[in-house]
Amino acid sequence: MNLIEQIKAKAKKNNRTIILAEGTEERTVKAAGIISNEGFAKIILLGDIAEVKKVAEKVDADLSKVQIIDPVKSEKFDTYVDQLVEIRKKKGLTKEQAQALLKSTLYFGNMMMYNNEADGMVAGAQNTTGDVLRPALQILKTAPGMTSVSGAFVMITPKTEYGHNGIMVFADCAVTPNPTSEQLAEFAYASAQTAKALVGYDPKVALLSFSSKGSAKHELVDKVSKAAEIAKEKYPDLLVDGELQLDAAIVPKVGESKAPGSNVAGQANVLVFPDLQAGNIGYKLVQRLAGAEAVGPVLQGMAKPVNDLSRGCSVEDIVNTTAITACQQIG
Repeated sequence: MNLIEQIKAKAKKNNRTIILAEGTEERTVKAAGIISNEGFAKIILLGDIAEVKKVAEKVDADLSKVQIIDPVKSEKFDTYVDQLVEIRKKKGLTKEQAQALLKSTLYFGNMMMYNNEADGMVAGAQNTTGDVLRPALQILKTAPGMTSVSGAFVMITPKTEYGHNGIMVFADCAVTPNPTSEQLAEFAYASAQTAKALVGYDPKVALLSFSSKGSAKHELVDKVSKAAEIAKEKYPDLLVDGELQLDAAIVPKVGESKAPGSNVAGQANVLVFPDLQAGNIGYKLVQRLAGAEAVGPVLQGMAKPVNDLSRGCSVEDIVNTTAITACQQIG
């Protein structure tokens, strides 16, 4: 059983309800039929019902087990309007503005999750990352204890001697350009939760730098070492260490040499990069040059899971991202 099949099996046990917000988009409709027939999540498609059915006929998708909701015609619309005005009252949102926003399936979907009528959402086949994240951050906000959102990839490499039989979690590779020490500490915790939820191994988290345990002096090194201190204090049950160079983090002999006594060095299976440039470049290098499979991005830190697709995504990408969303921790 490969990793995606394992994730689907976990999702089936969780029995979560996931919204596919772009309900009139052809790949999304096709994916909805596949997911509902595989039975690893309950699916809600948002959009004009007649248009959704028209698309389903075109792509030959079986939506007999899928719930279709038109936000504008929903009996919950007026209630959601009042709730959204209350949520955004400090920003001066008017009732008319809330009505306009809730005609968007992205805003409506987040209000469904806010009211515990769904457990997660997947979108991005038609919308930008900003469009997907904005309503989630405005309505759901971040999980308790979290101040920021990060994006992780599960990297499946042929190098089974590294990580957990070749599997590692990389973060942040998708969201926050220049995180603070406090944010890096949060990313360490969130990434560990992703490793547990999706892969099922005990996370050992390395905060990466170009220095190992003071081998270099620079403010960028200080940021990472401070993050390690914060993470150890804030999450005492988390196995985390830093700052560590990449080889010190994953190669046992190098870890023993550069960070003797560390409970992470040489055996890390979760890698937290010091900034978005390093994280994004790092995962793509491993993907392209080492032949690794990159599963994600998995958005971390939201009160409920919301995941963003590439606009060039395939039907399979939507199916797999939905399975991931159904396995993520809530709150």
